[in-house]
Amino acid sequence: MSNNTVKKVEAGSVDKLQRILGTFDENLNIIMRNLGVTVRVDGLTFVIGGEEERVNNAASVIESLLALSEAGETVDRGRVEYCIELALEGKARDITKISADTIAVTYRGKPIKCKTVGQKKYVDSIKKNTITFGVGPAGTGKTYLAVCLAVQALKSKQADKIILTRPAVEAGEKLGFLPGDLQTKVDPYLRPLYDALQEMLGLENYTKLLERGSIEIAPLAYMRGRTLSGAFVILDEAQNATREQMKMFLTRLGDGSKMVVTGDITQVDLPDGKSSGLQHAAGVLQEVEDIGIIYLTDKDVVRNPLVMKIVRAYESDGKRRMQNEHSNKTDAEGRI
Repeated sequence: MSNNTVKKVEAGSVDKLQRILGTFDENLNIIMRNLGVTVRVDGLTFVIGGEEERVNNAASVIESLLALSEAGETVDRGRVEYCIELALEGKARDITKISADTIAVTYRGKPIKCKTVGQKKYVDSIKKNTITFGVGPAGTGKTYLAVCLAVQALKSKQADKIILTRPAVEAGEKLGFLPGDLQTKVDPYLRPLYDALQEMLGLENYTKLLERGSIEIAPLAYMRGRTLSGAFVILDEAQNATREQMKMFLTRLGDGSKMVVTGDITQVDLPDGKSSGLQHAAGVLQEVEDIGIIYLTDKDVVRNPLVMKIVRAYESDGKRRMQNEHSNKTDAEGRI
């Protein structure tokens, strides 16, 4: 017995209809291909056909995309694919909640909003908790969103200064052997933070705040012995901090400060024998009050959709390697 069904969704206007369709019906083709339904347009109505569950999922996706369009949001391929993933989890309507609030506004007037459910949880945690760990792959907006919130805190006088820091270990070089003064030495490591700050503040304002000391950028090693009070502090690339460095950093927390620690535990560049302080801290501190630990996933990648696929491919390869290592270890133990 067939359980095929038909459902209709009203677009409401030609403009919204065209946004959902996408260029050369690209968005509609993605929905049909990924959800296994047929969709045709009758006037301003989407007519969806197929198995009942698939049709309901497709209707939820189209309704969510229409709501986003009505709110002035861009409906691109990445948004469509993310809506489909949420629909398959029964959470398609969640996307309309995350774009409701503007986190910050760039100096050019562009509003910054969360684009995924994971990002919304991350931002809410930063607002609620004194310390937040944002752990996840590249492209999930961990650093950018933290900088946006730091700038908002500075503008609203919730923080007296912004302190940005990173462990300088990526190149396998010690800062003392690099040419130039401290700023020149750490510039390559901190460039992503500079870029985010300049987008939020504009080059002129950013330079003024830097000269005034309202923005401070320094390598993690230079945090030792300090107490960071009245500051919004961001530790970026924290997977490259050792356990000792992480403990040192977290215990710098002073009155009226907020800390955000970001990193990707799959991209540790520490020398052999050194374990990641980020991974250790996320485990040790998960039950501590006023500390939020948010794990972002490939679903929260907001760069080119291809980045999401790259992240997933590496994750799958990592799992295969772990399974093979476990299998080889088991075989070896069996032969003993």
